[in-house]
Amino acid sequence: MLHHVELWVPDLRRAVHEWGWLLGRLGYDSYQEWPHGRSWRQGTAYLVVEQSSAMTGGHHDRMRPGLNHLAFHAGSRHQVDALAAEAPRHGWAPLFAERYPHAGGPEHYAAYLANSDGFEVELVAADADVTS
Repeated sequence: MLHHVELWVPDLRRAVHEWGWLLGRLGYDSYQEWPHGRSWRQGTAYLVVEQSSAMTGGHHDRMRPGLNHLAFHAGSRHQVDALAAEAPRHGWAPLFAERYPHAGGPEHYAAYLANSDGFEVELVAADADVTS
């Protein structure tokens, strides 16, 4: 089981706004807070955003080696649609919009989003890989 994920971000305030909205909508609770970071928890796993003084870049590039995206269970197809519709008001832009909701394949129902810092998330419907 995953213990935690830590993302280094160039702007903590923006990250708290964007990630806080998304994680809250996905059922995560605020967990920890310190001057340069925040975390949200669901069960025993948690996600951290931190503005570290040791960071060497100012933008995440999902196309370079390292993290490409995080995929989350996002509930029903209706819930995925609602999240995708709300996301732009909270700093998240749609990816692959012309193929929504089947950018991952004809039987995979998901929304792909990128935030202001270039992090990508995939919001997967509970029945994403089930033929309708």
